Amino acid sequence: MPVQAPEIVETDNTRVACDGGGGALGHPKVFLEMGDENAVECPYCDKRFVLKAGATHH
Repeated sequence: MPVQAPEIVETDNTRVACDGGGGALGHPKVFLEMGDENAVECPYCDKRFVLKAGATHH
């Protein structure tokens, strides 16, 4: 059975929130900070948040 790749979300912000989507089928809401990196992954669902090209760290 093939494994589905994690979702990738482009964002303008270095601080993001993830609740897994799907309402009650998601996970607890967590806030993630990219720091000096250009991406961060959710520790619950592996969703990857990537800083859009041209966006700046703040």
